[in-house]
Amino acid sequence: MTHPLKRSPRLALGLALGLAILSATPALAQRTLTVGDITSPSSMDPHFHSTTNNSQALFQIFDALVDQDEKGGITPRLATAWTLVDDLTWEITLRPGVAFHDGTPFTADDIAFTLARVPAVPNSPGPYTPYVRSVAAVEVVSPTVLRIRTHEPNPYLLYDLAQVMLLSRRIHQGASTADFNSGKLVIGTGPYRHERFIQNERHELTRNQAYHAPAPWDRVVTRYIPGAGARVAALLAGEVDLIGGVPAQDMARLRGDAAIALFGTESQSTAYLFPDTAGETAAFVTDKAGQPLPRNPLRDLRVRRALSLAINRAALVERLLVGQGAPAEQFAPPSVADRAPEMPPLGFDVTEGRRLLAEAGYPDGFRMTIHGPGGFFPGDSNVLQSIAQGFSRIGVETQVEVLPPSVFFTRATNRDFSLFLTTYSSGLAANTLRQVVATKDAATGYGPFNRQLYSNPGVDRPLAQAFRTMDPAARQALTTEAMQAAIGDLGVVPVFYLRWNWAARRDRVIYAPNPQGRTFALSARPAN
Repeated sequence: MTHPLKRSPRLALGLALGLAILSATPALAQRTLTVGDITSPSSMDPHFHSTTNNSQALFQIFDALVDQDEKGGITPRLATAWTLVDDLTWEITLRPGVAFHDGTPFTADDIAFTLARVPAVPNSPGPYTPYVRSVAAVEVVSPTVLRIRTHEPNPYLLYDLAQVMLLSRRIHQGASTADFNSGKLVIGTGPYRHERFIQNERHELTRNQAYHAPAPWDRVVTRYIPGAGARVAALLAGEVDLIGGVPAQDMARLRGDAAIALFGTESQSTAYLFPDTAGETAAFVTDKAGQPLPRNPLRDLRVRRALSLAINRAALVERLLVGQGAPAEQFAPPSVADRAPEMPPLGFDVTEGRRLLAEAGYPDGFRMTIHGPGGFFPGDSNVLQSIAQGFSRIGVETQVEVLPPSVFFTRATNRDFSLFLTTYSSGLAANTLRQVVATKDAATGYGPFNRQLYSNPGVDRPLAQAFRTMDPAARQALTTEAMQAAIGDLGVVPVFYLRWNWAARRDRVIYAPNPQGRTFALSARPAN
C-alpha cells in the first residue's frame, strides 16, 4: 500500500509557524530560543546511545526516513512515500533536493551506508541494532528510490526506520564516535546545524537555511540544568525561555504565575525497577548484619512479588508526584497503541509482602542498596527514596545510591547493580519488550537494554512471532501474551507512567508537547 505524503506533527508545526522575514525591521528576523533542560547528551554520535536526552538533541541535527506521530502513525521525513511490494520488500521514495549541512547531496546510497553502520558502532551502552537487524539488503533503484528487503516479514519496519538518524557515506565513511563528539562530523540534514557542544553545560544550534520546511528559530541554545530548583529559577528570572522536566512540586506555583505558561501531556514512558535475576549472588544484598547472602534473593519470584507489593504506587503518584503521572500495571503506558488490554493493577499489601518474604526463606528480611540516575527524569531521586521506604516496611532495609546519568548507565550496562530504577520510552509496547525484556541476543539485536540479562522463553517466543506477523489482530494477541509473561514473572517491576511537562515565558514561547518527552525547537513557536 502506498502512503501519500502526510506531514509529521513536528514538521507541520514548523510549516504552520514559519517566521515572516520583515525586511523593514531586520531585528525581528533574528529569533533565539533559550532552553533549560535536565540532561546533556552522552554523545554526539547519532548511533551510539539510544536515549531520550540524546534523541532530543540529535534529531534536530540529523533526520530519519519517517516519523511517528502521537497516535503511533507513520508520517514522512526524508521519505515521502512507501509501498509494501510484498511481505519482504518495501519500496521507499525519497524527498528530492535534500542536502547535508555542508552541501553534500543526500541519496539513497546514504541509507544503505547508515543501516550498515548502526550495528558496527563499538561500546554502545544502548545500541540501535534491533532497528536494522531485520534488513537483509538495500537496493538503490535511483538516487531517490530504494528497496529494502528483510530477512522475514517485519510489520514494524517503518517504526524501526523512524528511530535511525541518517548519515552520508561521503562525509561519514569510517567516522568514529570520537569524530562526532569532537563536533567535526556532526553534519546532518535536519532543521538545525550544530555549532557548539559542551557536555553537561550547553548546546548551540543555528537554523539550516536549506531545510525543506521553515524552522521558527534562527538560533537555539540549550543549557543543561539538572537541578530542578535551579531550572525553575532560571525560567522565573528570564534567563531561559523554556524548560523541560518541570518538577511536580512546582506545578501549582508556576500555574499561578501570570508570566508563565504550562504545557503537558501523558507520556510513552514507564519508570521501572530492574532486578538482577541472573546472578547467583547479589553484590548489594546482605543479611541484617551486613554479611553476604549465600544466594541472590532476587532470583526468587516470591521476593520480587514482595518488593512489588511494598510499593504504594497510587500514593507515590498522588503525593510525591502531585498527580503528575499514573500508577503502572504493565510495561507500556495507556498512550501506547499495542499495550496489553485489561491488565490487573499491581497491588499494595505490606502484610502479604512480609508473608512472601518469610515463605521464600527471609522471615527477618535482608539489607539492600538500590541505584538510580539523579537528574534523569523529574523527581527521580525522591521516587527512589519513596520506594526504599516501602521496602523497609516489609523488612528489607534499603539504602539509595543516586549517580549522575552518564556514570549510572555505564555501570548498569556493566551489571554492577542488583536492583535499579530507570525509565524506558517507546511508542510500541512490542518494542519496549524487545529492547528491555527480551533475552539479549547479538544475532537478532534483541535485548540491547536488558542490562540484567533477564531471560524468559514465555516472553521470547510470542514476541519473536509478533515481530514477523503481518496480521494486526494476531500480532496484538502475541504482544499481549509476551507482556503478560513479563509482568507475571516481574522480570521488570513497573512503578508509574510519567507525565511530561514544560514551562515557558508566556510572552516568548508557545510549546506543543509530545509523548516522547523530547524538547524540540520545532515544537516551540514564538508567542508574538
